[in-house]
Order: sequence, then structure tokens, then C-alpha cells
Amino acid sequence: MSDTPSSNDGSSPTTESPQTPSNAATAPLTSLQPKTIVVLLSAMMFLQFFAWGSWFATLSAAMDTHLLGAFIGGAYESAPIAAIFAPLFLGLVADRFFSSEKVMGTLMLIGGAIMLLIPGTADTAYLFAVESANEMKANGTYDAAAFLAYQSEENTAGKTLVWMILAYLLCYMPTLGLGNTIAFTHIPSQDQFPKIRVWGTIGWIVAGLTLGILGWSASYNIFWLGAASSLGLGVLCFFLPNTPPPLRGQPMDVRSLLMVDALKLLANWNFFVFAICSTLICIPLAYYYGMTATYLNQTGFAEPGATMTIGQMSEIVFMLLIPFFFRRLGVKIMILVGMACWFVRYLLFAFGAAEQTTWMLLLAVALHGICYDFFFVTGFMYTDAKAPKAIRGQAQALLVFLTQGVGMFFGYRIMAGGNLFGFIPLNLTFGTYGNQVTSAPQYVEALSEARGETTSSSFLQTFTKMFSRELPESLDTAILAETMAQWKDFWLSPAIMAAAIFLLFAVTFWDRSGTESDNVN
Repeated sequence: MSDTPSSNDGSSPTTESPQTPSNAATAPLTSLQPKTIVVLLSAMMFLQFFAWGSWFATLSAAMDTHLLGAFIGGAYESAPIAAIFAPLFLGLVADRFFSSEKVMGTLMLIGGAIMLLIPGTADTAYLFAVESANEMKANGTYDAAAFLAYQSEENTAGKTLVWMILAYLLCYMPTLGLGNTIAFTHIPSQDQFPKIRVWGTIGWIVAGLTLGILGWSASYNIFWLGAASSLGLGVLCFFLPNTPPPLRGQPMDVRSLLMVDALKLLANWNFFVFAICSTLICIPLAYYYGMTATYLNQTGFAEPGATMTIGQMSEIVFMLLIPFFFRRLGVKIMILVGMACWFVRYLLFAFGAAEQTTWMLLLAVALHGICYDFFFVTGFMYTDAKAPKAIRGQAQALLVFLTQGVGMFFGYRIMAGGNLFGFIPLNLTFGTYGNQVTSAPQYVEALSEARGETTSSSFLQTFTKMFSRELPESLDTAILAETMAQWKDFWLSPAIMAAAIFLLFAVTFWDRSGTESDNVN
């Protein structure tokens, strides 16, 4: 739904009901000036991604610091679950009965209210975890793996926290499609969309830097920031230009809703290989989104939220270079380069763990621009070129469903060593590679104790900490070495996955239909 500009033309004469006056199609939807509309749409994109980036990027670090590592996988897999259901909500309700800006505003206000309740639940979960750890230590039965298992079973507040995050994301995910609908409806040309959409990336970057400046990356304050920005966006939406539901008055198209026509594209061998590999590569991708903030925090980056914005900065740079590389490399090489960078990124994380090598860790984060742009942006362009015009929206929705939905869901679950339906194990490992970092709870306690109470710092000192790494000298070297060895094994698993998918795609994808030069502009 979020990449279907053709579905946003609901104001055309062919979609009006018979009772609509003949001049209705040309009547302006809003009295706002074009410059005002651009400012409002840009602010919408900024707040939309600020609200997401303010808490999602460092959620794992905040949960890990508060001894809730057992719930990280469940919290992150809420995102793909919400992404799966978002198109159904948009197709059945939002695109048919209500103005897009009002639906988006209502969803963000509800989401913001839910987010306001999360810190209290998270604090309750943390207190239970602390009491459990102290009790196990007093009894002489404390073991990291046993502690995590006990939390998964008995920490009711921790389970509630995951459900609340899912509730928020069920409100948030449909707004990604709604925001695109509002933007495409009110800009004269699709060529202007990137100028507005880039403010979303800027919003994510500013959110990360704000966390760094305030020292909130591993704090529950991320939820307060997410709540405030969500409520702010909810209010702003009611001042956006009127955007009538694009499918009002049209009969329910079940084939479109279930992407039936787009599924026929899988009969083409090359598109089938592309779809399968796109789904599979999102499994190792989930490791980056789900565990990087935790990993950076444990290797000595005090503000991982700010550190990770290096990835978004590189994303902007490589986004601008996509047309240049696309003309010279073509679809296959572009996608292979993206996959190869995923492999290199995880190797850097793995081999940078032992000595916490700063340049390796920062380079791994900076590779995000190539990893994302060369794979996902190229993939969307390839899908747009392969799909007939009438079903391009379906095709893009199918790709999002397979990648952000199915692939990421299994990725987060495998990352956390979970299971499916309670009895199908998904703890994929390669020998010791891929095992969970079981010493993390003990290490986090030792690290917090060694760091002591945080002291106020100047802006320059705080800014420097965002991109530098330091561990306390008093930190127990034995627990440090054990934890970093486990992190090395952990990161080698997604590296192996990315390498295998790279080889699969390289051998089986041979599309020479000329789409490499189509639609580049």
C-alpha cells in the first residue's frame, strides 16, 4: 500500500460516483498554498519517522540494560506482525471510508496514548527482573540462561510490555501507507516525492542524535520521546490538506486486497528467485535492527542511538547515487553488492568484538547505506519494471509483505532463538555460531556497576561520546572476554546466512530482459 501511487488517484473522473457533479474531479481538495502543503507534508514525514526512530532503534539496548533481554525478540517481531496486517486495514477501512489525514491523526493519537503507558509497565517488569536476580543470587542458583528462561515464563509485566509495543505498532504501521497517500495526492509530480520523503530520514537521524544529546539511548525515556512525537504528529495530521479516501465508492476488490494478480508474477523464474532471496535476506537483516544497539552499548558506545545515525546518513548519500550505479551495474550486480555488504557488515561486527575495534564497528554501521539502498531501493525499481502497470501497486505490496512481514518476522524469531507455534524450534545455529549471548545479563550488571552514576557533561563532551567508544577500566576482564566471544559467535551466524543467500542469488538469477535500463529516472 505504501508504494502504490496509482491508487492515490481516487479523485479522477473515472472513480467518481454517478451523482458526483461533472466539475467535482477538478475542484481543489484544499485551499492551502502549494508551499504551505510542501511544508506540512515535510513536517509530517519528519515527525512520522522521528516518532519511530526515537524508540525503536535503541529498544534492545534499553531492554537489555533493564534486564529484559528475554523479551527483545518478541518486542521487535511486533513490527513485522503489524506490517502484515497494515495493508488489510488500509484496503478494508482507511482507503474506503475516511479521509486519510483523519485516519492517520486518529491512529497516532491512540498510539501516543498507548506509548504513554509503556514506561510504567516497563518499570514494573524491570523491578521484577531485579528482584528475581537478587533472589537467585541469594540462593546461589543464579545462572544467566536460567535467569532469562525464568523471565520469559514468570515476568508478566514483561509479556504485557511486548503486547503494548505490538498495539502501538498496529496503530503506527498503517500510517506509512497513509502518509504516502496524502503526499502523492497533493504533489503535482511524483518527482517531488523524494524531496519530501527525505525529511523522514532526517527525522530518524535527528531522533537518534536527540537520544545521544540527552543521554537516553538505553533509558526508558525513549518511550516518553516516542509518545510526545506521536501525539504531536497526531495533532499535525488534522491540519494536513484534505485527502478523500482513494477507493471511496468502489466495490471491494478481494483479488487486489490479497495480491492475487501479483502472485502470478512468481511464475516468472527470475522474479521468483528475486522474491525468495528478498525474503530470505531479511532474516539476517533482522539481526542488525534487533541487536545492534545492544551490541554497541556493550562494546562501549555510550549512546548507540546516535552512533547508529551514521547508517542513515550514509543511506541519504547512496540514495542519491542509485541512478549512477544502476545504469552502470544493472539489477543483479546492484543487489549482489547489497547482499555482499551485509556479509561484510556482520564479519566486521564479529571480528571487531574481541578487542572492541572501533573502526570496524563504525564501518559496519556505515555500510547500512549500501545494504539498504542497493538491495531494497533496487528491488522496488526491479519490481516496478517487471509488473504490468495495472498491478504495480499489488506487486510492491507483495514485496513489502514478503520482506518486512514474513522475512523480518522469522528473522527476529530466529535471532532470539525462539520457536513457532510453541513447538517448532527456530534457534538456527551453525555449530556454536548463532548461539545466544547468555552472559549478557551478568555483563550488563557488571558494566553498569563499573560505569557508576552518570555525571552531567557539556554539549561537546556528549557529542563526542556519540561516535566514540570507552569501557571502564574497572570492568571485570573475564566477563568482558566471555561476552565478546559470545558476540563473535552470534554475529557469524547472520554472516553465514548472508553469504549463502548471496551465492544462491548469484547462481540462479539471470534476468536479461533489459529492465536494468528501464525506469532508472
